[in-house]
Amino acid sequence: MKTCLFGGSFDPVHEGHIAIARRAYETCGLDEIVFLPCAQSPLKEHTPLLSDIQRIDCLEKALKDCPWAKIDTLDLHMPRPSWSWRLIERWHELHPGHNLYWLMGSDQWEELEQWGRWQYIASMVTFIVHHRGTVPRPRPGVEAIFIEGHHPASSSAIRTSLSSGLACPADWLHPSVARELNAEQSSGEQQKFHQQ
Repeated sequence: MKTCLFGGSFDPVHEGHIAIARRAYETCGLDEIVFLPCAQSPLKEHTPLLSDIQRIDCLEKALKDCPWAKIDTLDLHMPRPSWSWRLIERWHELHPGHNLYWLMGSDQWEELEQWGRWQYIASMVTFIVHHRGTVPRPRPGVEAIFIEGHHPASSSAIRTSLSSGLACPADWLHPSVARELNAEQSSGEQQKFHQQ
């Protein structure tokens, strides 16, 4: 089983996430891509806009037409902060025999040395690195596949729009996700997004 793990805050999940995952699935011969919402990234300090339940709900809506994708909440039940090495190690324990890949953007690839136990991670997975035209530098001894693609969606820009009372660009979110988030924003219930 060729399983690709896609960890992230998904706060919220947007069409760029889906496009990157689809590109990886179609070009790397994967059997499945597992979206793993992160409990608390050690490298990010912003307060999540959406609760864990809302992030999962949005993921379910966004992935309903992607039979190759699944959602796993493993990281949400592990001690915080979220360490990728610990998540991957646990996945290996729960799913022995899976050939593991880890999907990431080129910005994360450039910061890999800042990750906890990154060399240990590299011993357990093959990285799939998404870039926007400039192929990232390889790392000696680290298995990586570089894939190209582009989508303008940005989780931080979406959070800013929602916090400012503005609607998100129509092509940045799955229609059902956009309806839910914009309905919450327009109904004056934005405070729900800050509940954990």
